[in-house]
Amino acid sequence: MAIQISPSILSADFAHLAREAEAVATSADWLHVDVMDYHFVPNLTLGIPVVESLKKAASLPLDCHLMIADPDRWAPDYAEAGAGSVTIHAEAASAPVRTLRTIRDAGARAGLALNPATPLDHYTGLLEQADMLLLMTVEPGFGGQKFLDLVLPKIRAAREHVEARGTELWIQVDGGVDAETIGRCAEAGADVFVAGSAVYGKADPDAAVRDLRARAEQGLSVSHQHR
Repeated sequence: MAIQISPSILSADFAHLAREAEAVATSADWLHVDVMDYHFVPNLTLGIPVVESLKKAASLPLDCHLMIADPDRWAPDYAEAGAGSVTIHAEAASAPVRTLRTIRDAGARAGLALNPATPLDHYTGLLEQADMLLLMTVEPGFGGQKFLDLVLPKIRAAREHVEARGTELWIQVDGGVDAETIGRCAEAGADVFVAGSAVYGKADPDAAVRDLRARAEQGLSVSHQHR
């Protein structure tokens, strides 16, 4: 279980995305790209042209999170545009097994996302089709929301599920992840962390990523002591 940090460009300066991507190139593992369509969530953000441009400009692999109404239709296109990981929402997908397999076939890691109120046990049967489980720790749609502690038991349950089956599934958390909450997430069992304003809201994004990683590793250490 290795800690990975995925800064969200939703909180970056959109006028200088290439520069913002390179600001965390030596400290982060992924660059998180939130795709929203005004339908699944009440916001509109980035699409395939921006992903294609970032792929050319950024040295980090792109972690695309599709908060859109028809992920079955669009997810493969993001993989083909160069995303290293493409995550779809269980609540929005009509054919999640097929879509997750298609993402993999296109050469990307396949992720399945669950909103805070969506029960994990309804979707454990799908996890073998995924490379990553994203557990939203805020309601999706806007950056800067307060972390929801009520998701921590779901993170623990997901980690128990992964360890009981000996799988390589990554557990990602997204929403309100900062210096105060990342340790709790790591202690609960998350290993991939999306952070927006906690990185790009700082004067030195690179240093912010390094600090978040250290705090996550400390939380992971506490988790191991409790087992």
